[in-house]
Amino acid sequence: MKLLLDTHLLLWAAGEPDKLSERARTLIDDQNNILVFSAASLWEVTIKVELVRADFQVDPYLLRRGLIENGYEELPITSQHALAVGQLPDVHRDPFDRILVAQAMVEGLLLLTHDPLVQAYPGPIEAV
Repeated sequence: MKLLLDTHLLLWAAGEPDKLSERARTLIDDQNNILVFSAASLWEVTIKVELVRADFQVDPYLLRRGLIENGYEELPITSQHALAVGQLPDVHRDPFDRILVAQAMVEGLLLLTHDPLVQAYPGPIEAV
């Protein structure tokens, strides 16, 4: 199964794995699953770093390198993904969440998230 991890789960998997639920750890550790991260997540991390949020101390370059070194596949943002955002219901306005949902739908990926707002979207989403 191909799994797209949302930004929170990526950060937890990379730096705070004890924050992951048992279900998330099971899915991430399953060697039969293919783990995917979106360029949108790195974009989101980079923006938060640029905003100099005190609670956000992540180096996006190191994060990307670590994900790739650990076998994650990188998913770029395409025009198909951007157009699919327009087909989503107006659950909430976070552009990063919306592009992740659209990517999961277009690419046939299961989006893993801990965010209740993301869980409210239709499509291939699992709350973990």
